[in-house]
Amino acid sequence: MKTKQRAIISLGGSLMIPDAIDTAFIQRFIVEITALSRTHNIVVFCGGGRTARNYQHALSAFSSISDEAKDWVGIQSSILNATLLSKALGDMTDGKIITDPRIKLSWRKSVYVGAGWKPGRSTDYDAVRLAVENNIAVVVNLSNVEYVYSADPRTNLSAQKFEHMTWTELRKVVGTRWSPGMNTPFDPIAAGIAQKAGISVKFLHGKYLSELPKALAGKTFHGTDIRP
Repeated sequence: MKTKQRAIISLGGSLMIPDAIDTAFIQRFIVEITALSRTHNIVVFCGGGRTARNYQHALSAFSSISDEAKDWVGIQSSILNATLLSKALGDMTDGKIITDPRIKLSWRKSVYVGAGWKPGRSTDYDAVRLAVENNIAVVVNLSNVEYVYSADPRTNLSAQKFEHMTWTELRKVVGTRWSPGMNTPFDPIAAGIAQKAGISVKFLHGKYLSELPKALAGKTFHGTDIRP
């Protein structure tokens, strides 16, 4: 039997729960993952999305709330989203949620599902850390943005889109610091680790799920390709 390729998908919580739970998107995602699982072992890390931001915003109504406290509610939101996806995937997964990216995977299942780990770390970070620990060369970042831009295209009409970038170029866009609920294309800390490890990251919008096979095969796709 041909050895399967391995990849990690960082699935933005904004795709699963833009306002309410988007079951139609989750169903489309499962169809795509089922097809990919014939040739790939996949790990999907779920972000907290709107649920996390709602809880973090609620905490802000109280005085002296630390970033660590906000991170904890974000982590729990991520775990909730990951549990939803894992149960929807059924027997394709082992039913467990990865919450520590330092583990070595057995690859007995075609698909694994992960969530937040600890304060100060995003699910982008978790995805990259697991990639490093398991010698996985490709991470796909699925979000509600089509490309990485030089600035927020919603507020800056002159923002430049990138189809190809180096890690150095991306890090100029995202900066070097992470904070809870940060709205950035990729976790700045994770970007530094990915650059050092020589990991490639593919940025796709969730509405272009059919582009996933192209991205994983190293072909041109609708999105931003970041390579070492």
